[in-house]
Amino acid sequence: MKKGFITFILLGLLLILSVPVFAGSAHPEEKQPLVQHLTQAEFIEKVFDYKKDSSLKYLGDRPAIVDFYADWCVPCQRLSPILEDLAQEYEGQIVIYKINTDKERALAGDFGITALPTMLFIPMEGDPQIQKGSMPKNNLKKLIENILLK
Repeated sequence: MKKGFITFILLGLLLILSVPVFAGSAHPEEKQPLVQHLTQAEFIEKVFDYKKDSSLKYLGDRPAIVDFYADWCVPCQRLSPILEDLAQEYEGQIVIYKINTDKERALAGDFGITALPTMLFIPMEGDPQIQKGSMPKNNLKKLIENILLK
């Protein structure tokens, strides 16, 4: 009797724990991450096709921040959760991209990235602006409001 009861409880727990897995698999389309990591090919497709057009015509439908970073860079590591917070706070208004300069050396070289982190602020109209170095969240919010959402 006792062994059957424990088996019943364990099966019940297994069923409860498996429900989210089965429920999640019913929806094959996944939500795009708020901060998107890009390769050079994706950058050319979504941000600037700088190989074909030297005018840097922005290809996106929302203002963007492109964060050039490296995993070993301590200021980059501190900036990353701030960018995640800002992506959530400004969801639907801006898009935030990240480029790993160790993996995308050619792209970083093409844009003259010599300091990390380096952020490229791309408004819908007007010229992109570069900001080198990490900064507090409130300063980034000011740049978003003044450059990207003006």
